[in-house]
Amino acid sequence: NIKFMSGLDYKTCLRLELPLMEYRAALELQRNLVCARQTGILENDMVLLLEHPSVFTLGQRGGIKNLKVSKTFLERLNIPIVQVERGGDITFHGPGQLVVYPIIDLTKAGLKVLDYVAGLEEIMLRTVSNWGICAKRNSANRGIWAAKKKLGSIGISVKRGVSFHGFALNVNLSLKPFKWINPCGLRSVGVTSMEKESSQTIAMNQVREVVMHHFESVFGFDLVKIDDNRLNHLVNCCAAKDVSMQLSRSS
Repeated sequence: NIKFMSGLDYKTCLRLELPLMEYRAALELQRNLVCARQTGILENDMVLLLEHPSVFTLGQRGGIKNLKVSKTFLERLNIPIVQVERGGDITFHGPGQLVVYPIIDLTKAGLKVLDYVAGLEEIMLRTVSNWGICAKRNSANRGIWAAKKKLGSIGISVKRGVSFHGFALNVNLSLKPFKWINPCGLRSVGVTSMEKESSQTIAMNQVREVVMHHFESVFGFDLVKIDDNRLNHLVNCCAAKDVSMQLSRSS
């Protein structure tokens, strides 16, 4: 049985709400925040909530072989392919999919990687159940499933104890691009969304709030919203410290 963090003293975790954000920009932001968390500039864990314009990403296992259309076809549609350091194979992100990127010092949070991944699944399972959707885990293929269709995906990376990347929950996005790949490297696997499974219109802002509610209860965090000004200060401090360290090493 999986035991989560409920019952413990709640820890402050910063919450940053972002608009539609290009994938590479969000990746750079995550890397900067990981740096800030590792160096202590960022004193608390943080979670980012956002959506991406259409993009295919390749995980550590690669996945280009699981792309079923040509790169030229995607170029005509202005859909990039990005190689990243998260786990997993090829996947798709697009508007209408909620992407959640927790930046968490797993050691300080007392979380083992497998328990952390199970916690991310638990957040998605509890969220979709709020709309009457029955979903489940598959230990061989992490994420959540409605029958045999993927409803939410997980792909994380851990660098010097700090996690980044995270999970993507299909809320109300177009599912057509998933037909152009073998999702997560799996053949003959379907993909679905919360709207499709519930047969109702679902507002993204409502899903964001429900996800954050369950994030708090699963991991024992007290989420505190921050604005762009505080974010920019953190990123700039991290960049300045990184430059200083490089100069020190070269002298």
